[in-house]
Amino acid sequence: MARVELVMPKMGESIIEATILKWVKQVGEKVSVDDTILEVATDKVDSEIPSPVEGVITEILFPEESVVEVGKVIAIIATEGENTAVTVPSATSAETKQSVAAAEKIIEEAATTATVSHPQSAVTGNDDRFYSPLVKSIAKEEGISAAELSTIPGSGTDNRVTKNDILNYLKNRTAAPATPQPAAQSSVQKAQSDRPAILTTTPSGSVEIVEMDRMRKLIAEHMVMSKQTSPHVTSFNEVDVTNLVKWREANKKKFAEKHGANITFTPIFIEAVAKAISDYPLINISVEGTNIIVKKDINIGMAAALPTGNLIVPVIKNANLLNLVGLANIVNDLSNRARNNKLKPEEIKDGTFTITNVGTFGSIMGTPIINQPQVAILATGAIVKKPAVVETEIGDVIAIRHKMFLSMSYDHRVVDGSLGGSFLKRVGEYLENFDVNTTF
Repeated sequence: MARVELVMPKMGESIIEATILKWVKQVGEKVSVDDTILEVATDKVDSEIPSPVEGVITEILFPEESVVEVGKVIAIIATEGENTAVTVPSATSAETKQSVAAAEKIIEEAATTATVSHPQSAVTGNDDRFYSPLVKSIAKEEGISAAELSTIPGSGTDNRVTKNDILNYLKNRTAAPATPQPAAQSSVQKAQSDRPAILTTTPSGSVEIVEMDRMRKLIAEHMVMSKQTSPHVTSFNEVDVTNLVKWREANKKKFAEKHGANITFTPIFIEAVAKAISDYPLINISVEGTNIIVKKDINIGMAAALPTGNLIVPVIKNANLLNLVGLANIVNDLSNRARNNKLKPEEIKDGTFTITNVGTFGSIMGTPIINQPQVAILATGAIVKKPAVVETEIGDVIAIRHKMFLSMSYDHRVVDGSLGGSFLKRVGEYLENFDVNTTF
């Protein structure tokens, strides 16, 4: 007989809040262990929250569409035999009605005094459907108004528009999208529709102001926090990856035919990093106050670009225990699901080291920011052909070689130049000495 508090779980290192999409179970309903109680959404993933115990839901503390901070209690589950008062947050309480009335008055006054006309390119969400933060973000970036958004068919629960729905709509979007006939609006809806759009321009037209979406705000906060937390130092190393490039060119077609997956450079980079971490375990740490936490698991995150322009870091758990085929399969799987917003919360947390491939965008090197609470991050630059001096049995010759820069930023509180430089050199050695006879 106990009251069990269900809290909003942490769904990633940079996630601080989530939106409640739907309560699958209601007050008074019985739940078993692992039954889905509610669905939540962040700017990265949509997730189902299971019940940790068997019992009866006696209290729901936040209604649907609420944005709740991680760690807050969202519901109470009573185990067998407990007699507990049941309450549900009501949107029609006297206090709430007063708040709504006050909000209506303020919005109406603001709308009355507005004299500048703005294009309706931002999503105000005036229709009845709920839109996840990710869908709103995409709509805002693509200039989809609330009226246009309401015309998009939804394949989600209760006709909710998913990420795939809006991306498919954008592929076939016409220059003049159909606009539904205006329906009767409440005073709040009318006031909101008359408010200036979030996307505005100055009278001169030379400056455009765009509000960050929620995911970009979280990324910004995380980056600033990292720079304030860790004194960053970046070391560079140029490596000759000719053998690696030639092996991949000779085997990529055969690899795809045999395993049904493409072999990119990323799993090879991850394999080299995992080996180097095994050689230098003090790069696989975090800091808590004056304590150094040495991680026994080697969980490597790989920064992936999203269609929205934001970044997400899915994590390959126990990368040192996987062979090249296993790494290639999981890298392809995580990359594809990241682009389609299908990652699970546990797949973007618990990383101990991160790799970011700046070479994908043509950069030869970078100075990446550490993904806290880790203490190092490796950037892999573009692979380019260069003339280089090659030692042979008959003397030195100049030859065309495939070369790339590795750059690693590390936390100088706990990683000094000796450790950082040695680790970076070891990663380069594993790449340079890649066995051209590697089989799969």
